[in-house]
Amino acid sequence: MSKKQIKVGILGLGTVGSGTARILQENGDSIKLKVGSDIKIAKVLVRDLSRPRAVEIPLEALTDKVEDILENPEIDIVVEVMGGIEPARTYILKAMANGKSIVTANKELMAKHGKEILEAAEKNHVAIQFEASVGGGIPIIRPMKRCLAANDIEEIMGIINGTTNYILTKMTDEGSDFQEVLAEAQKAGYAEADPTADVGGYDAAYKIAILSSIGFSSRVSFDDVYFEGIDKVTAEDIEYAKDLGYTIKLLAIAKESPEGIEIRVHPTMIPSKHPLAAVKDVFNAIFVKGDAVGEVMFYGRGAGQMPTGSAIVADVIDIARDLTHDIQSRLNCTCFTDKKVKKIVDIESSYYVRLDCSNQPGVLSQIAGVFGENNVGLCSVIQKGSKVGKEVAEIVWVTYQVKEKDLQQALKELTSLSIVQQISSVIRVEGGVH
Repeated sequence: MSKKQIKVGILGLGTVGSGTARILQENGDSIKLKVGSDIKIAKVLVRDLSRPRAVEIPLEALTDKVEDILENPEIDIVVEVMGGIEPARTYILKAMANGKSIVTANKELMAKHGKEILEAAEKNHVAIQFEASVGGGIPIIRPMKRCLAANDIEEIMGIINGTTNYILTKMTDEGSDFQEVLAEAQKAGYAEADPTADVGGYDAAYKIAILSSIGFSSRVSFDDVYFEGIDKVTAEDIEYAKDLGYTIKLLAIAKESPEGIEIRVHPTMIPSKHPLAAVKDVFNAIFVKGDAVGEVMFYGRGAGQMPTGSAIVADVIDIARDLTHDIQSRLNCTCFTDKKVKKIVDIESSYYVRLDCSNQPGVLSQIAGVFGENNVGLCSVIQKGSKVGKEVAEIVWVTYQVKEKDLQQALKELTSLSIVQQISSVIRVEGGVH
């Protein structure tokens, strides 16, 4: 039976929850025309009923008891914007068991427990939408599930964490050190007091796990993703990158090959002419390559109260439209296959390697010999005097496409040479070497 009013319960009224509520209230008239029924915020779960709110919610709609939402038979859609694994996971599963559809922005939950949640949605004949879990306000999940459904996705690559992009942009434009820019980002509100999830690569790893599951139609969990953060990227690396014609970005990369799929997140040098090199500050951009469509790019604000609220409300509208017209157009799980995920040692890439070594004749040939013995082809080399003194030289090598395990073996052998004092930095290179 179709419905003339859709009631929504919201779990959490923090930054994103407030943005969601504001959009539903302020755009209510136009949303009603798009849906064909009225969408009403019935209940909102908060921790403290007396706390001042960033958005006006009638007192009778506020509750500190989750049962008022999960067990309320009048509520059709539950919006989860609490974050974290528990109690969000338990609440979502209970809501679905009670016949309620779910909208969530919880990237960590979907990356770690997506299979369980999607299966619960199918079992209980409800919808689960999670557009806001990746890219904030950038439409990416629905386009991949629907608009690009005719394609076999070959590659997904992008900047999907605004905090790290802001930090690397400032380091690139101003020559600042990582710790200095991180402190600025925290002061500006772009980075959390504990920035580990962002600068450590966790946030981007959650998101590429979700996108890979959809793009390659195979379940990819957070544990399948190799990831590194940006905390080891230095101002020296960024200057060398410029000299070589590259820009350093934290990229999430997923590719499919006959040997399996590779999913990784790490600092990456890309040609400065590449479109992703021009994505600055807190903006996100995602490239998707399909066999039929070719390359498409999605760009915009990847986080924030209103952009993320925009994606959440769009999901609410999608579900509400189905309920209003008594149809079932939902497409929950798209993981129809079980593809092998390649280990990081089996991927192929080009590499930037910076090391300090003794400043004496024959050093370059010794190091090049170790690379050659391990099947690592060298594209270019830069040698400069070290800050340590005249007796130490700083050398930068850029390799051709090689297997990770061969590169790692070469580095292991280099560290055992008396002429090599330290390997200061290793950064993967995408988009070709020159």
